[in-house]
This record gives sequence, structure tokens and C-alpha cells, in this order.
Amino acid sequence: MVLEERRYAFNPIKGYWITSFLLKGLENRSGCFEATLDLGLSRSTVCIEGRALRVDGVSLDLDNIAPSEEDRVVIYETARDVAYEVARYTPTSFYKLKAVALDKAPTLEINGIHMHRITGVDPWKDALLKVRAAGITRNNFVLDTCMGLGYTAIASLMRGAKWVYTFEVDENVVWIAERNPWSRKLGSTNVSIFLGDVVEYVHSLPDAYFDRVIHDPPRFTKSTGSLYGLEFYRELYRVMKPRGKLFHYTGEPHRHGGPSILKGIKRRLEEAGLRVLYYDEDALGYVAVKYY
Repeated sequence: MVLEERRYAFNPIKGYWITSFLLKGLENRSGCFEATLDLGLSRSTVCIEGRALRVDGVSLDLDNIAPSEEDRVVIYETARDVAYEVARYTPTSFYKLKAVALDKAPTLEINGIHMHRITGVDPWKDALLKVRAAGITRNNFVLDTCMGLGYTAIASLMRGAKWVYTFEVDENVVWIAERNPWSRKLGSTNVSIFLGDVVEYVHSLPDAYFDRVIHDPPRFTKSTGSLYGLEFYRELYRVMKPRGKLFHYTGEPHRHGGPSILKGIKRRLEEAGLRVLYYDEDALGYVAVKYY
């Protein structure tokens, strides 16, 4: 297993993003004004002329760019002059970029399950809580085990991390991320993306290399159980530096399996050699350290 062969060159797609939240705000408007066309990251001067939205010399037909469902996101790709919903179907799964507000980071939804918390907290704040719990500081080398939309990797850079390694097993998730404006900083030269299963490729990572580890796996199921296994936790211990810190997201303790799953996670982390310090009630996960 040659890790470098799995390195992925992230290609953020440029364009404008249309949501039902945006279209509702444009109702009964005319003339020129400022609006966000990238889900809150910036503001642009737009003009409404009849049923056309004009921005930077581009004219978009408001009737043709409306999302088919309230929470879907439409991207207009400027390079290809084409608009479509940021969604993908496979024989077994349906992926979509799910809008949660006019100006908040969206989440990824797979088969009806969203990959970030959206009740009482938005997806970006969810990522910030996890990064804070991991204690990431300046010049840290960070392992982000499950990339998703890359919010924890990006937030780690914003807190001063020197380098982030992140893994994503699903090419469809990467496709969605490349069409999400909030994920564009995954193209940073300080992020190394590897397309593959972290459980398989963690064995290729060097000993005592990472200052911090963020382990934010999908919900525990039969198919994802290896991400919660003792062997994998031992590998995370191996690649951490002495005094390194790990944050392991678990989700809400009394949902999706109950406290027995939490107890099992804590026990296996400790069997792997980590010392579990506490359960972070804000970030919903365990904070653990490697003392030697």
C-alpha cells in the first residue's frame, strides 16, 4: 500500500450557488443590490431584471435555477455555463449538499442522514467545536481521519495547524465537496487529501508524527465498525506524538445505540494506550491524550 498513490488533487469548482433561502429573499425585488451567491462567504452586487438575475455579466433565469426541493443547492458553473443541483445518485445511495440557511455552511446528506449537527448548531460551528476540543494550536500536524466536506480540516488550518492529512473513502463525497463553496480551502497546499479507507492506509503513516488527531467517523454500524475498533485505535495511538491529543466524535450518548456504545469506545481507546480525559458535552465526543 503506497500512500502517495492515493493522494488527491482537490479541484474546487467556481460558480454561483442558489438556494430556496436566496430565492425567497429575491421575491418582489428589483434593481441592483448586494446578495450572497456562495452561501454567506461573500457578497456580490446583483441586479434583478424581470425574471433574470444578473451578476458579473452573467444572466441567470430565476425560473430555471430554482432548486427542486427546499433544502437543495443549485450551482451555476461559470466555466461551463451550466447549472445543476449538487446531488448524486448511485445504485445504493443518494448524496446531496443540504442548505440549512441563507448564509450558513451546508451539510452533506447521504441517504437521508446528514453528516453534521444542524439542530441548535450549524455545520460550521459543529466543526469549530470539534477542533477546539482537539486543542489544535499553531504549527500542529493534524490527522483528520474522515474528510467529508472538510470543515474540520479547514478549521484546523484556521487555528494555526501547519499541515493536515485527511482521508476520504467515498469519491462521491469528494465530488460534492468540490462543489461546495465552504470546502474550497481543501485546495490549500497545507492539506494532503488521500482518497481511500483510513483504516487501511493508516498503517502507512509514520510513528509519532501527529500532534493532534480528529476522529469524526460516520455513525456506528456494521459497515463502519472498523473505524471504532481496537486495532484502528492502536494505529491512531502509534501515529500520535507523546503528549498528543485526540478528539473522538461519538454523537449524542442516548441516541443511535445508547450509552453501551460510548462505554465500548472509551474502553477500547484506553486499551489502545490512550488516557481518556473527559467527554466534551459541547463537541459530543471523547478527549484523550497519549502520555508516552
